[in-house]
Amino acid sequence: MNYDVIVIGGGPSGLMAAISAAEHGAATLLIDKGKKLGNKLAISGGGRCNVTNRLPQDEVIKHIPGNGKFLYSAFSIFNNYDIIDFFENLGVKLKEEDHGRMFPVSNSAKSVVQALLNRMDALHVHVRTETPVKAVHYGEERHEVILKDGVKVSAGAVIVAVGGKAVPHTGSTGDGYAWAKKAGHTITTLYPTEVPLLSSAAFIKQKQLQGLALRDVAVSVLNAKDKAIITHQMDMLFTHFGISGPAVLRCSQYVVKEMMKGREEVTIHIDAIPSKKEHVLTEEISKTMTDQPKKAFRNLVKGIVPERYLDFLLEQTGISSETKAANISRENLLQFISLIKGFTFSVNGSQPIEKAFVTGGGVSVKEVVPTTMQSKFMHGLYFCGEILDIHGYTGGYNITSALVTGRVAGMHAAWEASSVKN
Repeated sequence: MNYDVIVIGGGPSGLMAAISAAEHGAATLLIDKGKKLGNKLAISGGGRCNVTNRLPQDEVIKHIPGNGKFLYSAFSIFNNYDIIDFFENLGVKLKEEDHGRMFPVSNSAKSVVQALLNRMDALHVHVRTETPVKAVHYGEERHEVILKDGVKVSAGAVIVAVGGKAVPHTGSTGDGYAWAKKAGHTITTLYPTEVPLLSSAAFIKQKQLQGLALRDVAVSVLNAKDKAIITHQMDMLFTHFGISGPAVLRCSQYVVKEMMKGREEVTIHIDAIPSKKEHVLTEEISKTMTDQPKKAFRNLVKGIVPERYLDFLLEQTGISSETKAANISRENLLQFISLIKGFTFSVNGSQPIEKAFVTGGGVSVKEVVPTTMQSKFMHGLYFCGEILDIHGYTGGYNITSALVTGRVAGMHAAWEASSVKN
């Protein structure tokens, strides 16, 4: 069976690539090994699907710390605003939430997936699900894809959109790396990003803070010289194994990279009240202590941080819950405030890549043409989505990258295939 374009992988980038190729006149086949297409989309955003982000283009690219600048060329062809228009034109009304995140008004990822499937259907894209690919053979003019059942299909262009190794239950199990290597590509070191972190700190092992969420705190990763590498101000969560939550997920890749350099432990710094300088907080609490010396110190400071965290920090400082404000030494007060503004502890790893939300590493972007997503080594071979060494923070940035690279890959694969045919 012959096609113009074969897309391998039915995630966000693959679905967009197939639509784009078909819209540009290519007879297109989409192959996926899973039972259903769009699995990763269906679970994204807690099942609501954060389809993109409305921040200005430069801000979106800043939120893609893993080679985001590579996307400037692709964004000049199809960007986050085009994604919004694309879905609106498919009848998926979108709404903006915090930090520019765009969700379907329906609050259902299924409506997003169904709109893409309906569009593929309207464009007569052939679809084969539950069809693992055994091998890809590259030819002088056309490429052959050999399916596990022995069937062979060929095309003038092949788009590899099979994802990375994160969230493997959606089908991302790293299948595409071998096909990329066969074409001469480098696979950069794979590592987990947007992943919970592990800690052996005593308070974690003793589950003192398990289940506690801190809102709008500044979480920093410190280098070997105790200087902040990165800081993210968002929510975080203490768990039975370490820490998680949005701020931690965003910081996680920096921890993983430090450990890849050989560090056994990395220091995390938490500022629980980032909106106030230490000296301002000291003055405010000192005044309250002077005004109400007979009141228990704990009751004076109650409410500035969640109660469990307050009790934990008081214990760390050696201040009992009954101690009166008048009996708190200046040294103890400063120590307490120092912990509120800078509680530090060590993490010693992350959950594995299979538990991560996003894969770091992949097909080297130095070997891919940024304006087309075509391999620099092999005619008619294109990459899009998470198989590329591109990764962003959660918040619609990875899906944006997937949809943009898919759109560009599909368009150019169709044009190349049509030139081969003619």
